Amino acid sequence: MKKPVLILVMIKGIIFDFDGVITESVHIKSAGFSEIYKPYGPPTVKKVVKHHEANGGMSRFKKIKFYHKTFLNASLSNQEINHIANQFSEYVVDRVVNAQYVPNALEFIKHSYGNYKLFISTGTPTTEIKKILKLKKIMKYFKSVYGSPALKNDHVKVICSEYNLKSDELIFFGDSKTDMEAAAAHGIKFILRLNVHNKQFFQDYRGHKIYNFKSLDILSIR
Repeated sequence: MKKPVLILVMIKGIIFDFDGVITESVHIKSAGFSEIYKPYGPPTVKKVVKHHEANGGMSRFKKIKFYHKTFLNASLSNQEINHIANQFSEYVVDRVVNAQYVPNALEFIKHSYGNYKLFISTGTPTTEIKKILKLKKIMKYFKSVYGSPALKNDHVKVICSEYNLKSDELIFFGDSKTDMEAAAAHGIKFILRLNVHNKQFFQDYRGHKIYNFKSLDILSIR
């Protein structure tokens, strides 16, 4: 049986989220937040993890500020937020570097980068995601990498402008509503990577979705 083929008519660029799309690392970030909020008790941890998994593209700085304010009724200074974010980074970086790829994601990237401009758009801080990509030895496949503090909507805007790409020349693989909203704001085709962490948030989603890249090839039509 032949593999299903995703036909990308006139597509010139592909945008990927990272956690949950390229690597199976959503649970690592969840564990990082669990570790940070463990001193505040299981009910707080549960609320934090639920929000984190529902808002995958949101930066950790905004999440930390939100969690303390909403769940702990505590305001944090920027210095305190940065301190907690650094603790989070120390917990997750090595684990993400060693995380498994989403099935066939690496093969898909290797197969695609010669024909398409590939980009990363993630909520992870830019310096951190670049470090991770270099340690995983996949940085060379991406034309440019965008992380926080810039928003995903701004990432897409910059990609279109700097690389002279139109909306119908791009496709966005993501796993969060932040990804979907950034794609929709620019009229870009969105493909949802569905997994155990996000399926409860996309029960009504009727757009294009994949569970992995195992049965997905691309066919370039020029």
